[in-house]
Amino acid sequence: MRVLFDQGTPVQIRPWLQEHTVKTAREAGWSTLANGDLLRAAEEAGFDVLLTTDKNMRYQQNFAGRRIAVVVLGNGLWPFVKPMLPQVAAAVNTARPGGYTEVEIPSR
Repeated sequence: MRVLFDQGTPVQIRPWLQEHTVKTAREAGWSTLANGDLLRAAEEAGFDVLLTTDKNMRYQQNFAGRRIAVVVLGNGLWPFVKPMLPQVAAAVNTARPGGYTEVEIPSR
């Protein structure tokens, strides 16, 4: 799968997704795009999953009919994300078009 990391997604996750092609929004030249435009650009470029820390996306976007899945990290701080890497990888691995998954990341 092709995975796009939104701004704020810790790039240290990348090694846990080695079986996927991973690119950051910055690498794609999309670091200034708002959510709807970012989703559209990612779909048009053939990305399968958007990995983001934006928990409000669920309320701002309609995922019905989308070709891209969205996986949201409940917390974007690396020290809290690191112990949850197996759950993050599992969420990405099982993501399906139009799907929305939130990975709870405890803050303690």
